[in-house]
Order: sequence, then C-alpha cells, then structure tokens
Amino acid sequence: MKISINDFDFYFTGYGRYKVRYTSPSTKKQWVAITTDMELIDWTKNADEIKIKDLIRLKRFCKQYNY
Repeated sequence: MKISINDFDFYFTGYGRYKVRYTSPSTKKQWVAITTDMELIDWTKNADEIKIKDLIRLKRFCKQYNY
C-alpha cells in the first residue's frame, strides 16, 4: 500500500511542538512521536504538494522516536 498524508494525525501540543501519530495502512499498527522539527511539519502537514519522500521521512521519524 502506498503511503499518504491520511496515514498521519497531527496534534499541536505547544509552541513549536507537534505530536504525530502514524498508522500503518496494512497492519493498523500505530507509532506516536513528538517533534519540534517544524521543517518536517511544513514539508508534510502544511505543504501544498506533499512529496512521498517527506512522508517516508516522517514515518521513519515516528517509528524511531515512538513512545
């Protein structure tokens, strides 16, 4: 299955911080991470045209920093 922005949920948690939840489309497993990397948020959540490479980068971030 192809990754899409719909696989992510973004929650604003304070100035310059977002909690991001990634849900795998195939297994429905979830990973949650908090980021202060606003470029990553701008490239995905706030982008007019989202690139697949940026979604993959965000997915890897969520899996690496899962809590």
